[in-house]
Amino acid sequence: MADSSLKEQLGNAVKTAMREKNKDRLVTLRMAQAAVKQIEIDERRELGDEDVLKVLDKMLKQRRDAASQYDEAGRGELADKERAEMAIIEEFMPVALTEDELDTMISAAISAAGAQGMQDMGKVMNELRPQVVGRVDMGLLSKKVRAALAG
Repeated sequence: MADSSLKEQLGNAVKTAMREKNKDRLVTLRMAQAAVKQIEIDERRELGDEDVLKVLDKMLKQRRDAASQYDEAGRGELADKERAEMAIIEEFMPVALTEDELDTMISAAISAAGAQGMQDMGKVMNELRPQVVGRVDMGLLSKKVRAALAG
């Protein structure tokens, strides 16, 4: 898996889903592929793995939000569809960080940024962002950083 780019992995997964006639999987993978392609066209550049991860991470966040809204509205079947799409997208994401790994990274980033308090939150987040993209929910990360800086 690590030897080919994420874009290639997406392309191969699309081909496999087509061969297996797995329509739901195919639709989700093509959506991801289209999102990547759209950014490449808009920005006139080839996206690397880190950029593709950002696109996939954004797609996951959208689906997480939609699923919770559908749950609140009592539309379980639509929420389940969003969660199924999330599961497919998550296959391409790096392994999530454990709480301990995250806490260690936050401590290291606070030291590296020379952060003294809340006013340095931006510096700490900028230090962490490239290391954690796709591996942790950014909302959770900012809560943990805020708590570490406050306490």
